[in-house]
Amino acid sequence: MNRLLLVTSVIAAVALTACGKKEEAPAPAPAPMSAPAPAPTPVADAASAAVTESVEAAKAVGNAASVAATAAGNTASAAVGAAVDTAKDAAASVKKEKKGGC
Repeated sequence: MNRLLLVTSVIAAVALTACGKKEEAPAPAPAPMSAPAPAPTPVADAASAAVTESVEAAKAVGNAASVAATAAGNTASAAVGAAVDTAKDAAASVKKEKKGGC
């Protein structure tokens, strides 16, 4: 009986070992080389052109605003200069009247 139990255990162990083995998986395939960047599509070209035009338009608006601001500053400066001259003339005429005796 001991032999029968020993033989049965050995057969069961061999059977379990054989069932538990798995075939080794083949080595993974090497990763494919990265493909070159795809050629730009017409949509991408159009978008790029639109961005370039937007940048150029923004520069033009900035330049126009700068020119306008400079012109406005010059005009304001001239107006202030004229007002100062007028005030000086008025002050000078008041001084002359006071010296005149009235």
